[in-house]
Formats: sequence, structure tokens, C-alpha cells
Amino acid sequence: MSGATFTPAPAAAPYSRMLMSQTRLETSLMLRNGEQLLLTLVIPLVLLALLAGTDLVDISGSALGADADPVAAAVAGVLTVAVMSTAFTGLAIATGFERRYGVLRRLAVTPLPRSALLTGKALAVLAVEVVQVVLIGGVGLLLGWSGEANWIGVVLLVLVGTAAFAGLGMLMAGTLRAEATLAAANLIYILLLVAGAALVPVARYPEAVQPVLQALPSGALGEGLRAVVVDGAAVPWSQVGVLAVWAVLGLGLAARWFRWE
Repeated sequence: MSGATFTPAPAAAPYSRMLMSQTRLETSLMLRNGEQLLLTLVIPLVLLALLAGTDLVDISGSALGADADPVAAAVAGVLTVAVMSTAFTGLAIATGFERRYGVLRRLAVTPLPRSALLTGKALAVLAVEVVQVVLIGGVGLLLGWSGEANWIGVVLLVLVGTAAFAGLGMLMAGTLRAEATLAAANLIYILLLVAGAALVPVARYPEAVQPVLQALPSGALGEGLRAVVVDGAAVPWSQVGVLAVWAVLGLGLAARWFRWE
């Protein structure tokens, strides 16, 4: 058409499209990283096979009784470890090095909102956790677990536990140097794994330290999952409450103190 003029009208993509793209990217990066796969998939599955097939660690017992299915107890404990490894250790280390290499600073000047970046990371963590739950549950069934559990309770505990550990991981990644985050995240992970009631029921520890363990996110998540997986109990609201407090504190402090560069 003669005399017609065309003016470019550049604009950012819709928020939903940016969020979906960022979530796919974050999930792909997590699943393609060999160290992440070792931490989030290989270690939990090896732990499950060892705990369910040997007597190296006494993980029997649960929140409601001592006569517990050892395979079910192993599944509950390893689910706790899986959430810790993905939502805390893996997320903290990956975000810490993204911050160090300037990835977050560069993303901050793009049309991608910070809320979409953080939400994309959270959704990627949940996507990986879905894979973990399916694999851990499948291996548990092969090892003799019946699969009976309060699955509503499992989903609720995993969601709140993920928020709690993700908040702590983002707080660490946003305030410490990448190398310090790497060391601290792995150290805390090992301490919680060994002595944080993630795998072993709180009742197996000395009475003097049991209140402390019940107040830790690892202890609350582990005891809650043991209740709903091993015993099929109703939602353990006391453990959900402990995890919710940690989630509010971690996410709140991360939002306040997180440095993007």
C-alpha cells in the first residue's frame, strides 16, 4: 500500500511464556548437570537400596509405632534426603555459581522479571522432585514396599519442605561467596543426613537432643514423612507447622538479604 509506514513495536513476551521458558531452561540445566544428577538422583537411590536391603543403619520405627516396615521407613527417609539434596544443596550451589559468574546480573537487565526467575527455579525444583518421587517409589515397590501411604500428606509435606529448604538455600547462595556456599551447603547436607533425623527417627536419638531435632527442618520433614508413608497417618500438622516457620524465615531473609551480584 503506497504511503504506508511500518513502525517496529518491540515488547517483552507475555509473563506466562517467559515463566514457562525459564522453567524449562532451569529444569534442563539441573537434569543435564552430572553433579546435580549424582546429588539428586543417584545418591538417594543408592541410599534406598542400602537402607532397605541391609542392617547397616537401624531406621525402623516411626512416629506412631516401632513395628514398622523397614522398606517403607527407608522410602520415607530417602524422600527426605531427596528434598534436601534438590531444594537446598543443589539449588544453593547452582545459584551461588550463577551469581559469581554474573548470570543473575545479566538476567536482571533483561525483560525477565525477578519473580519469574525465582518462580522458574522453584518450578524446576518441583519438576525434578516429581522425578525423584516416581523413581524412589518405583524402587521401593521393587524392594517390597506396598505403596500404601497418605499421599495427600506426602504431597503437602514435600511442598512445604521444599519451600523451607529452598529459602535456606537461596539465603546462603545470595549472601556467601560461591566457594563458601559450595562448602557450607555440602557440610550442612552431610550433618543433617547423619545427625538431623532425616533418615533415622527422632526416637532413636538421646532424649536430650530430641526437641532440637524435632525443630530442625530435616527432623520435621523426616518425622512427617515417616508418619504418612510408614503408618498412613493423617497429615501431621505439627511437622507442617515447623516447616512452614522455616519456609517463612528462609524465604523472608532471602528476599531481604539476597545480593544479585
